[in-house]
Amino acid sequence: MAGWFSYADGHATGGDLLARDVLLDWLREQDMPADVAVAPPFEDGLPLSDVDPAIYSHAFFVCGPFNHGALERDFLLRFAHCRLVGLNLSLERPPSQWNPFDLVIERDSAEGVNADMVFASRATLPPVVGVCLVEAHDEADTDAAHRAIGALLDRHEAARVAIDTRLDQNEMGLRTPGEIEALIARVDILVTTRLHGLVMGLKRGVPVLAVDAVRGGGKITRQCRHIGWPHVLGLSDLSPERLDQVFEALRTREAQELAMLRGRRAANDAEAIRDRLVEALLPGGAIERAYAQRQSGAGMAAFLAGLPPPPQPEPPPRGLRSRLARYLHGVHGIAGT
Repeated sequence: MAGWFSYADGHATGGDLLARDVLLDWLREQDMPADVAVAPPFEDGLPLSDVDPAIYSHAFFVCGPFNHGALERDFLLRFAHCRLVGLNLSLERPPSQWNPFDLVIERDSAEGVNADMVFASRATLPPVVGVCLVEAHDEADTDAAHRAIGALLDRHEAARVAIDTRLDQNEMGLRTPGEIEALIARVDILVTTRLHGLVMGLKRGVPVLAVDAVRGGGKITRQCRHIGWPHVLGLSDLSPERLDQVFEALRTREAQELAMLRGRRAANDAEAIRDRLVEALLPGGAIERAYAQRQSGAGMAAFLAGLPPPPQPEPPPRGLRSRLARYLHGVHGIAGT
């Protein structure tokens, strides 16, 4: 069996591979074993150059355009002694004018149209995994965390969706919080080193693998402990075995149900903050009492003493300092004459 996945410059698509798999299933049903010719990057078959045409009774070309080109000629000549079958092909020339196959069931031509074979595909779909990563910052070893996440996803079949929660500049073109949350809500699993990735995921019932890149644990770990979300890993927990274990656990119905439960419970907990705020805003409430105390002489002195120091201007680079010193020395020399 050959197709555009058999040629290095074939521009093979996912549809080509699905049509290939459909044909393989059909042939197996008829007890007809088949070899598949592939070219890099595909590895689940034989290189076309290693195929011995003499041992085959049938040669199939499946999916895509089939025209009067050099690669088409190569296939037809190589397997000319075989029974030639073309399936799911878009034919530039009408079959009545040029049909090199012993059987052709075209996808479309000037003389006929059939449903694309990919409609018959029954492939099991991998999970859609959102990947929401924090930018580098001083408190965290983001490089180690993100390498571990990348290696995890390389080990598993998953449709990755990069999700950026920043809105001052967004690499994915997302413009509003709603757009970010809508994207998170539609993935099957979220892997994140961002706190609000965790929050938005659980809020929408999405199982989250939270990786806390802060050494010793930071706000992600504290939030997970508070709301009872167990699938959080620190920098010391990022072994391939541990990551694989958690990733597989997140694919279960139990993880989905727990995400919904913890998300609802955390939402109720957050709503309770409103009651605390409203009570504090009342006349004579906690805000007014603390404000009055801070406005007193001792209170304001303590307030000012606790402020961070003002920013200091950065010293000029060393080379610039030496040039500046020579310049000032020259100015003084001129002024003194």
